[in-house]
Amino acid sequence: MSKINPTDRRYSREHEWVIDNGNGTATVGITDHAQELLTDIVFVELPEIGKQVKQMEPVAVVESVKSVSDVYAPVSGEVTEANRKLEQNPELINEDPYGKGWIVRLRMDNPEELPGLMEAADYEAFIAAEEH
Repeated sequence: MSKINPTDRRYSREHEWVIDNGNGTATVGITDHAQELLTDIVFVELPEIGKQVKQMEPVAVVESVKSVSDVYAPVSGEVTEANRKLEQNPELINEDPYGKGWIVRLRMDNPEELPGLMEAADYEAFIAAEEH
């Protein structure tokens, strides 16, 4: 069963989360629901620092024992940091998707994109509808 999705962030239809760090940057990861669907994550391909991404363009790749999935940028921006711990410990995404399992940090081009993403309750309703 999925953990409760934190209410301090926004969610995409592709199962990414984004949290506004309050300084023009945002942290991005995949949701607990996404890591559950993927099962055991064995590899994460992180982007180069400085990479520019548009909203909903692939920013990273997560490989599990079941499949390979793109991680999409919920907001447009420039990659300022990638979670290098995932290179040695990709399972951090399974263990702590909303904490230690974050994937990238972006300098947002358009913070106005954030309100267009789902809040936690909307995301939970979206998952429930998807499962029926």
